[in-house]
Amino acid sequence: LDLTLKVTIEEQKVTVAAETPISTDASNNANQTLITGKDLDALPDDPDELAAALQALAGPSVGPNGGQIFIDGFSGGRLPPKDSIREIRINQNPFAAENDQPSGRIDILTRPGTDKLRGSSFFNFQDESLNSRNPFSVSSSKRSPFQARQYGGNLGGPLAPKKASFFVDFERRDTDDSELVIAEILDENLSPLNVGFGVTVPRRNTTFSPRLDFQLNTNNTLIVRYSFSKSETQNAGVGGFSLPERAFNTAFKQHTFQITETAVLNASMINETRFQFTRQQSQNFGDNSIPTLNVSSSFTSGGSQVGQTINTDQRWELQDFLAWQRGSHALKFGGRIRGVSISDINPNNFGGTYTFTGGLVPELGANNQPIPGAAPILVDSLERYRRTLLGQELGLTPLQIRALGGGASQFNISSGNPEASVGQVDFGIYAQDDWRVRPNLTFSFGLRYEKQTNIDSKFNFAPRVAFAWSPGAADSARPPKMVIRAGGGVFYNRFNENSTLQANRFNGVNQQQFFVSETPLFVNGQFVPPTLSPLDFFPNVPPLIGLNTARQITWRIPDNLQAPIVYLGGLQVERQLPHRFTMFAGLFVNQIQHVVRARDINAPLPGSITATNPNGLRPFGNVGEIYQYESSGRFNQRQLFIGFNNRFNRSISFFSSYSLSKTTNDTDGQGGSLFPANSYDLTGEFGRAAFDVRHRFTFAGTINLPWWQVSLNPFIMATSGRPFNITTGQDINGDRLFTERPSFASAGVDCNNPAPNIVCTEFGNFNLRPISGDPLIPRNFGEGPGFFSVNMRISKTWSFGSLPSSRAAAQSGQGQPTAATVGGGTRGIPQIGGGGGGRGPGGGGPDGGGGRGGGGGIPGIGGPGGGGGETKRYSIQFSLNFQNLFNKVNLSTPVGNLSSPFFGESLGLAGGFGGFGPGGGGGGGAGGSGAGNRRVTAQLRFNF
Repeated sequence: LDLTLKVTIEEQKVTVAAETPISTDASNNANQTLITGKDLDALPDDPDELAAALQALAGPSVGPNGGQIFIDGFSGGRLPPKDSIREIRINQNPFAAENDQPSGRIDILTRPGTDKLRGSSFFNFQDESLNSRNPFSVSSSKRSPFQARQYGGNLGGPLAPKKASFFVDFERRDTDDSELVIAEILDENLSPLNVGFGVTVPRRNTTFSPRLDFQLNTNNTLIVRYSFSKSETQNAGVGGFSLPERAFNTAFKQHTFQITETAVLNASMINETRFQFTRQQSQNFGDNSIPTLNVSSSFTSGGSQVGQTINTDQRWELQDFLAWQRGSHALKFGGRIRGVSISDINPNNFGGTYTFTGGLVPELGANNQPIPGAAPILVDSLERYRRTLLGQELGLTPLQIRALGGGASQFNISSGNPEASVGQVDFGIYAQDDWRVRPNLTFSFGLRYEKQTNIDSKFNFAPRVAFAWSPGAADSARPPKMVIRAGGGVFYNRFNENSTLQANRFNGVNQQQFFVSETPLFVNGQFVPPTLSPLDFFPNVPPLIGLNTARQITWRIPDNLQAPIVYLGGLQVERQLPHRFTMFAGLFVNQIQHVVRARDINAPLPGSITATNPNGLRPFGNVGEIYQYESSGRFNQRQLFIGFNNRFNRSISFFSSYSLSKTTNDTDGQGGSLFPANSYDLTGEFGRAAFDVRHRFTFAGTINLPWWQVSLNPFIMATSGRPFNITTGQDINGDRLFTERPSFASAGVDCNNPAPNIVCTEFGNFNLRPISGDPLIPRNFGEGPGFFSVNMRISKTWSFGSLPSSRAAAQSGQGQPTAATVGGGTRGIPQIGGGGGGRGPGGGGPDGGGGRGGGGGIPGIGGPGGGGGETKRYSIQFSLNFQNLFNKVNLSTPVGNLSSPFFGESLGLAGGFGGFGPGGGGGGGAGGSGAGNRRVTAQLRFNF
């Protein structure tokens, strides 16, 4: 194996293969996606929307947090501007020992400098006049005010000929966003009033990132990259049930420094060392001087409760690996150690929060007095709030108001030291061997070990094994037509530092969290006369000295907590078809044990809440709730998938995939819903996961029309509905949580005249007060609407200006490249950078695809690659990007709270990518859920 290491100064050259080859290389699984060159045009320009699109392309993930995103091989970074991205690889070799997570890995590789000075600039524009109206804006027939302006550019070139290069990018996003408030409030006559209106939310984002590439000598290269990001938001926290008065402002800054050194030790051995340091600080500025009013799933008003928070997060990461080609063995040894230190000043809820929920209350007559002898009735949260205000207007005492079914259900407030901190370190080491047993058979095996602080989970060994076999191709010089892959492995999830921070904050000493809950009016059908309570101070805050005897909430991490262990197995068949089609199909099976959940270990004992003792009996006495993490959860997932890739010619290419997935668990784990309905009974918790989307289809492609230099980039996504949890909206078991689920009503229930505890809905008939022994409905029993969206970018390019003849020859592929990248041929040393393939062979120029990735190479979903064959010095491109081209109304997940007046209703749009990515339901990026149903962005770009 002959290796030559040179700095990544790239001469743009394009090689178009006759077919899209498949191979038995371990890293060349056909179901992975390589996006480079013009194929990047199919993705959104906004970094937040880009993250959502990549999560959608990555497909079903193991857990609620989606796929991991790596920037130049480093974890935890923010997405760079799309113009500075060289290529994106998704789902490459899930069984590699260097991977700490089993699926959904997204590797983003940034662009280096080039041999000539090159650059580009752009301006994007979008406002409400280009968008369609949000159908949920009921307060006005006009579109909600909205405007987004995004501009930036990049410049790259040599610093010293064939020795050093630079690349720098800048981007600014100014978005006057629109968040839609959809709530039910009371008017001046105490009558329910539905409202739906947009609130302007200004957002400002700035990013700046220079990168330097050095060739230190013939065997060593150095890459240094710095990234700065800054964002500010006004009127955050508004939207949905949250009214404008709860707005607060945010500020965020992040500094990231990266350095990568690559050394060729000899003709068959290469070493790479990476180091990253990130410091970020986020601040919130809001009002916590007045209490928050939460009328459950109806509206929320009052103070924002964020106060002035300052979160300082410092992270570092060191990686090193050695790749060694020894005969038919491609060996790789490496490790990673990461550390994080968080200091968090957070006076959240220092002003207190009153919560109103639905429940059983007396039926009132025309004189607003209980009807004698009448059975109690079930009312929603807004009616209980209405009765409270009505009683206060009539001059009734707090006890009289409560006897009429009014009064707050819960009050909670925090006090004490607002500062808490946490530190955590984790490391992993691995060894891997890709052994080419025969020309048509590759056997891969490896072992990884992981450890972290803050939990005592020691024996985290993770073996991995896989093979790739091409039947009948052992003695053929031609590429194989079919490859069969199979593999299995063990992985470990980390116990995240935010969970430890929560336990450090609410340890009962540092910061106190007091809860006061109502005594129910009816217990087992019997009326319980109300007694005086701090809740009767509503709407004022009760004196803190009077709450010292109230029950606290404390969090604990037990000594025996274990890291969740993931078992992954898979089988896949890849087939080269006629007309340059590649087909892949397979099955993945995932199982996780020791999933993290939380339980209230001091909840009232089952059956102990009675009319004479409405607070029940607790195992540790009347000391409050004790929320304890534990690793007792289960997770199962089955995925069938099939897909097709094709590169018809230099002008047309596409990638498509379909998956059928079933995901079940008994807790959604960290990042999801931690608590069960009943802390003493987990038997009914196993059900659909909150992210169990059964059917998922994606299609992305590039069509370069032969006329007028016009390109089309479609991106189509369709999914079935997401499940959602159906809860009673009441705290019946006294654990201060609203996680209780109903049971099914008995057969033959009369929905025209139901009992007070029976609710009839389109999702089924439910009993809100199940007795002991009644099985509860499964978790996530409801299913929301499906999702379908067609996104399309249409662009037109004008090129002008002549290149020097020598440069034009090089651009057309006639000249010799002046620099090479590290890697080696079809079966060279495993790829370097970005989890395999970071700076592997091929890949074209800084814009370009068309080459083959390391370890046998994978094709991009696009054609010859952007910028690989320019014959003009300058170009101007105008494009229109349509998100939801056909204006399909994709509804968000319905409200699952049975005590809400909105139960079963979708109160917003699902977003441009079905709720994937950081934007959640709004889809992220430029434009929240109120910005418009169909959005159109115009872009003007100049390249030289």
